[in-house]
Amino acid sequence: MRLVTAAEMREIDRRAIEEYGIPGVVLMENAGRWVAQQVASRWGGASRKKVVVLCGRGNNGGDGLVAARHLWQQGAQVKVFLASEPDKLQGEAGVNATIWTRLGQEFYPLLTPSGLQAFKLALFQAGVVIDALYGTGFRGQLPPELRTVVEVLNSSGCPVVAVDIPSGVEADTGRVEETAVKAQLTVTFGLPKLGLVLEPGASYTGELLVADISLPRPLLAAKGPGRLYLLPSLVASWLPRRSPVAHKGDFGHVLVVAGSRGMIGAASLTAAAALRSGAGLVTLAVPRSCQEVVATKLTEAMTLGLPETKEGQLSAGAWEALQPWLSRFTVCALGPGLGRHPETVGLVRRIVAELQLPLVLDADGINAFAGEAHLLARRSAPLILTPHPGEMARLLGTEAGGLAFRRVEVAEKAAKDWGAVVVLKGARTVVAAPGGDTGINSTGNPGMATGGTGDVLTGVIAALWAQGMEPFRAAAAGVFLHGLAGDLAAENKGGVGTVAGDLVENLPRAWQHTIASEEASKAHGLSRLG
Repeated sequence: MRLVTAAEMREIDRRAIEEYGIPGVVLMENAGRWVAQQVASRWGGASRKKVVVLCGRGNNGGDGLVAARHLWQQGAQVKVFLASEPDKLQGEAGVNATIWTRLGQEFYPLLTPSGLQAFKLALFQAGVVIDALYGTGFRGQLPPELRTVVEVLNSSGCPVVAVDIPSGVEADTGRVEETAVKAQLTVTFGLPKLGLVLEPGASYTGELLVADISLPRPLLAAKGPGRLYLLPSLVASWLPRRSPVAHKGDFGHVLVVAGSRGMIGAASLTAAAALRSGAGLVTLAVPRSCQEVVATKLTEAMTLGLPETKEGQLSAGAWEALQPWLSRFTVCALGPGLGRHPETVGLVRRIVAELQLPLVLDADGINAFAGEAHLLARRSAPLILTPHPGEMARLLGTEAGGLAFRRVEVAEKAAKDWGAVVVLKGARTVVAAPGGDTGINSTGNPGMATGGTGDVLTGVIAALWAQGMEPFRAAAAGVFLHGLAGDLAAENKGGVGTVAGDLVENLPRAWQHTIASEEASKAHGLSRLG
């Protein structure tokens, strides 16, 4: 599904109104009605339900007023708290404020001492709260008086439905300063906004639903490169299917160049993940002193011993030793567990510059270019990089903390500058292609924060690429399947104590689950995203 910024969504709304003649008040009516329907269906119907609605003065507040009216019409006891004077609601929001008062309903002030006390009392009695304070235009910090309201709300334990986006979350980045509304459910409109699926915003969003409010389909359809939320049905549509008469040669031969003395596990995980992700053949090339160990460990993979330094890391001579073998391979994965010996660094740079095979570069392969990222742009053959934030920071000569709220921007710029697909790992991994496509992952969990999971991802991506997927899709699908394997592992073993090998074992199941979901479709104009 396509992801949009706040500005992109505003432009879609504008065009719907101006070019298609759909009045803004109709869009607002549809939005608020969807919110009301979700409240009624999830919390035991509207009749006699006590509902608190928090409204700002913008269109988001107008959506909240529509929801309040529909719930009241169905018999709910609704109290609307305004973070504004009623006469400051303008446009479509003003129309709905007038309707509310003409129905004989009142507004309760929110930003006065007595209003806050009334809110606390109403909250104590409420069955559900609707957050319509701020919409996608929010930036920065909530004002102090609203921070108090939000803190009271979050500590109440009362279920919250956010209208379009939880108040306090930035729509373009997911950034939250100090606090934001913690929703159990967010009903967003038309298309999901980036901040709803990027952390930390995703953690405030709860379950995410996308409602069809009758925005014209041509406006919602992506034209050319764009940002995509990586969901099962999308990924399933990309995955290769196997012919009944297929043989191992049809699914590629992955070369993994990895490992060093004391770091054999990283190399083994990469090779095992490639095998579990459908590669027809896998050869693991390691320092000669490590070959016997990995050959024993990996029954299904072939091994190749290469020249090494006295410290047990690959030496400069490994490049020449590889030459007679290169014609056999489809894709190369380079980097896990290599170490940072100067000869090894030089070898990595030479391989990246001269190897004409498609290349997945990870871990110490990336570290070999710390502070020298411009060298990556000189590579002529296809390249996928898989840095975690620390490795990306080293490439760019900056601090990892400075990337936290610019992950999409950083990945997209790096992909363009280096002419490579960039996989910026972390919660909600970002996959960016030089041509402009970007994917945000929807799978994965904190239990995957353990050594070796990045090595597994490298093997998954290399295997998908070897099976004929184009680079961006191979990387994006690999990230999705890798995260789903982690989710399946957590289901079986719990979030704490999951290890990288558990992901490897769950990769085939992740593939099966994804294919099985391909027929999942929207129901009643609503898409469930989280």
